[in-house]
Amino acid sequence: MRWLLRIATGLAVLVIAVVAVISLIPSERVAALAASEFQRLFGRELQITGEVKTRLWPVLGVETGPVTIANADWSDADAPMFTAEKLVIGVNAASLLGGAVQIETIEVTRPALVLEQARDGRQNWVFGGGGSGGEVTTDTPGVGTPYTLEQLLVTGGSLRVIDWRKKTDVTYDGIDLTLRVPDYSGPFTVQASGIAGGQRVSLTAEGGLWSAFTEGRVVPLTAKAGVGRATADFSGSAGWQPMAAEGELTADLSDIPALAAALGSDVTAPPRGMGAENLKVSGKLTLTANGTAALTGATIVADGNTLTGNLELSPGEARPKLSAQLSTGALSLAGLSGGEGGGADGGMQAEGWPTGVMDVSALGTVDAAVALVAGSIDLGVVKFGETQLMLTVDRARAVFDIRRMAAYGGSVAGEFVVNGRGGLSVGGKLTLANLGIQPLMQDLAGWDRLVSTGNLTLSFLGVGNSVDAIMKSLKGEGNFSLGKGELRGLDIAGMLRTLDTSFVGEGQKTIFDGVAGSFAIADGVLSNSDLKFVAPYLTATGAGKVGLGARNLDYRIRPTAFPGEDGTGGVMVPLWITGSWAKPTYRLDLESIAREKMEAEAKAAEARAKAELEAKLKEEAGIEARPGESLEDAAKRRAEEVLTEEAAKLLEGILGGN
Repeated sequence: MRWLLRIATGLAVLVIAVVAVISLIPSERVAALAASEFQRLFGRELQITGEVKTRLWPVLGVETGPVTIANADWSDADAPMFTAEKLVIGVNAASLLGGAVQIETIEVTRPALVLEQARDGRQNWVFGGGGSGGEVTTDTPGVGTPYTLEQLLVTGGSLRVIDWRKKTDVTYDGIDLTLRVPDYSGPFTVQASGIAGGQRVSLTAEGGLWSAFTEGRVVPLTAKAGVGRATADFSGSAGWQPMAAEGELTADLSDIPALAAALGSDVTAPPRGMGAENLKVSGKLTLTANGTAALTGATIVADGNTLTGNLELSPGEARPKLSAQLSTGALSLAGLSGGEGGGADGGMQAEGWPTGVMDVSALGTVDAAVALVAGSIDLGVVKFGETQLMLTVDRARAVFDIRRMAAYGGSVAGEFVVNGRGGLSVGGKLTLANLGIQPLMQDLAGWDRLVSTGNLTLSFLGVGNSVDAIMKSLKGEGNFSLGKGELRGLDIAGMLRTLDTSFVGEGQKTIFDGVAGSFAIADGVLSNSDLKFVAPYLTATGAGKVGLGARNLDYRIRPTAFPGEDGTGGVMVPLWITGSWAKPTYRLDLESIAREKMEAEAKAAEARAKAELEAKLKEEAGIEARPGESLEDAAKRRAEEVLTEEAAKLLEGILGGN
């Protein structure tokens, strides 16, 4: 920026200086003289084409035609660094004769400025001239000369900012700017507006000590910027050589799409709870020379959530890095699930899981390491109490390391991952201890029939852009156990005692002492084959499938009703549960009983026939199966023994005859 101010001031004073002799020199010679001196001082070609109009009194002024300043010789922008359709410069002639520079006006019509940074870090606004080492010489016109500026007016301009290292190319069009410097060693004001990414961008600023500011030093500064509906107010001090700022910041960032568009990104609005409708930030801003911005004592209001703490945003190779320590009371992130969850949508009566698209594109805009302490967290599908976690985001992959999380009277620990690289997937490894099953299932699926506390270990992975898609793609494994409780709406003992499946509905229940088992998940279907169910008058095993994605059941419970003291005996009647979670169907599996009875009778008949055959073979042929030997093998063995015996007798007869 120092170079740009020097060049602008130098160009203005240079043109004014040659105007002093314009009465003796033709206008085209004035342009040639200015271009030659600019080339000597700054090492770049300056072209002034068209007629140069001048006036002497009371304003010493000059009006040029099109002006062009060449770009650096290494530039890949394929455009000059600066062009303008017209320049108008006017200086108070009387003050100039008295030794003071009082600039009445500088008007720049439709300028186009290209700021470019090469892959090796070179910058096209750093000029080389007549000085040693490529520095601008100390006799550059205007540098260090006190002056006042009534008005610098830029209309219809454009600014293109290219960074070949970061592969960014952003253009600001329709730029109008007004700069006023009433006192060289006093305050200055700036008003500017333009369009970037189709969004109106505006800036107003008031600073102190213009002379110090032009050299990059820190000066008092207040500023207000706006993009779309987003605004930011700053009050403090700032400088730009090196970049530095310190002061109070208040920002309304509710228009995230407009901000992203102005920066050349296509990030959409964040989910509800994270600033979809309202996002405000305030605190003490500190900006350091390396581009790191810190916000201490920060307050963040995102929709209905309020967080406080400290944040630091530092540059990164591919994207910025956010570090933060935040705390909040109740935190609502229901919008992350794309809906209000199974319970809120009708739960067991609902058609299925929420199908709203979960947009996590914001994960790709910044890397992060955020420590969060919350009084409670509502994720829409499930809710948690006091929470302490560490969030790490790396290349659009967010990992929630759960240090402490109260949930449904118990606790949750482990790791939860949201991966936005090339789509969306969620997964993790979680341990849930002593959770209240009834409120959990009520929130998760709108089902309140199971009253107990439970433990669960789970590893899982799901892929999709909605809760529905993720649930239908789930895979994983785990195990669970439930303590004493009751299953409402179903009396298994009554069903078995009467062989009547009508023991279903309001007032019916099955009391149990414990339930345990393990499971595997594939394609959104949970499979279990080792369920153990223990109740005062009932023991049971279970096996089958639970459709987590389709929300349906195909499960058999094999109970033993009213067993003896040793836990054996009683009535064995499989109970088959099918249908949807919302309206399951219960029926006694009598076909299974008949099939198993026929299979048992067939096995018994086979065993009797085998025993009779063994007895007959032993009696008539002397064939007797050894332990672990089949009758076929026993027969073969006996035949070999007989052949061996007969061969021995024959050989003995032959030898004896000799």
